[in-house]
Amino acid sequence: MVMQTLPALTEASVWRALEEIPDPELPVVNLVELGIVRAIRFNADAVQVVITPTFAGCPAYEVMSEQIRARIEQEGAARVEVVVRHDPPWTSEWITEAARAKLKAAGLAPPPRHTGNLIQVLLEPVACPRCESTQTSLRNSFGTTPCRMIYTCNNCLEPFELFKPL
Repeated sequence: MVMQTLPALTEASVWRALEEIPDPELPVVNLVELGIVRAIRFNADAVQVVITPTFAGCPAYEVMSEQIRARIEQEGAARVEVVVRHDPPWTSEWITEAARAKLKAAGLAPPPRHTGNLIQVLLEPVACPRCESTQTSLRNSFGTTPCRMIYTCNNCLEPFELFKPL
């Protein structure tokens, strides 16, 4: 019988593995790109992954936790501990530029950058992810998930969702 040895876990290998886990509600982007994975720590007997869900009551965080455990165990971790932190709260500022481009390509308007000034950014026009027109109308403050809003483009007449700036 040939024994297969797993490569030693490193912080870089764990980050790479986590980049393979799609967000359960937005599978075009991964948990790292969305800024949900905040830290990786190695304890004596476990790999600890710290996550901050987009909302405190995010219905997908249990699914994310299970996916994280399973993927890091595949890398050879004997035990994986997922720690959910809400302080500081998740912000859409943590979404990478690569993820923003993927969201837009999938027809979902990425959240505008706000650097903490949410009131100002909520008053600005929202660009359609398909035709770039800013002639858009808010239809509903809640989309298919709590972190999205529904708009209609008055130019191309297509409905689309905006990932809320938080």
